[in-house]
Amino acid sequence: MATVELDKVEKRFGEVVALEPVDLAIRSGEFLAILGPSGCGKSTTLFLLAGIYAPSAGEIRFDGVRINEIEAKDRNVGIVFQSYALYPHMTVAQNIGFPLRLKRVPIDESKRRVEAIARLVRVEELLDRKPAQLSGGQQQRVALARALVKEPQLLLLDEPLSNLDAGLRLAMRGEIRRLQRELGVTTVLVTHDQIEAVTMADRIVCMSKGRIEQIGTADDLYARPASLFVASFLGSPPINLVEGTAEDGAVRLGERSFAANGSGPLPQRVVVGIRPEAIRLGEGPIRGRILDGEPHGREWIWLVESEVGALRVVEPGAAPRHRAGEQVVLGWSESLLFDAADERRLQMPGPVPS
Repeated sequence: MATVELDKVEKRFGEVVALEPVDLAIRSGEFLAILGPSGCGKSTTLFLLAGIYAPSAGEIRFDGVRINEIEAKDRNVGIVFQSYALYPHMTVAQNIGFPLRLKRVPIDESKRRVEAIARLVRVEELLDRKPAQLSGGQQQRVALARALVKEPQLLLLDEPLSNLDAGLRLAMRGEIRRLQRELGVTTVLVTHDQIEAVTMADRIVCMSKGRIEQIGTADDLYARPASLFVASFLGSPPINLVEGTAEDGAVRLGERSFAANGSGPLPQRVVVGIRPEAIRLGEGPIRGRILDGEPHGREWIWLVESEVGALRVVEPGAAPRHRAGEQVVLGWSESLLFDAADERRLQMPGPVPS
């Protein structure tokens, strides 16, 4: 399977910069997710790898070999699109075998490989059906089989689960991960769904506005976000971001002042990030009032107006322990500290009430 390198790769459409210079190394057999909102450059990156787009600058290498000028049909890449793009007039077997037909694989060998990959993705009973006779999950499996049947060096997945309902998405996340591990194929998943990225990928590339914000494991991005964007994009419910000021070794948030946890100068304007699950209601010195609550099955999410500002709080338990208008106290066990000017995380812990 391929190692993939992007060396200062850039993509422009006229005056519009879709992708700023990107450096990225993908290990052989790795499952990498590119995560970000619409317009962040993630699909542009995938199309560059597939050969659908040519880079405006920089170099793309598979196993150390430059492939910039190699056409899409000549790259050993399998791709699964959001729409699946199955041919409606072909049977499942014909759809799966289409890439082998283009490569002029002998009929007997093609039949053997189609049947083998159909068993692997569990559609062997559907080979004589047409796409219109399949469910969404079955069409997804067929699209995966078609991408995998030619034994690609690189598998590209472009929002492959977005057309499925919640139950099928959960099942297919596990299926795709199982296939990837079984085959060992280098895989790049493009998604805006943080759950897909976190549950499926070995590493995540978080992108914003055509540039890479951070690369790392799910734990890296969640616990040690490089920027305000990464901190706010990962996490559900999202992180609380409270603007404050720093002066004389203290951080002031709303009506409260906290000692800074660390040495070194602080910027005058800071942002403190507090994860909702780090906050404890009924424990701590911060006063607040419950504004509203939402049941989420095994937990409640409370909106609290506090001395430091409005905060979302996650509290475990199916039964509500509070009501709107109730006066409460709260505190938190940890927080993150960001420079408000450049939005980068500062290399010191955020303030904690004591």
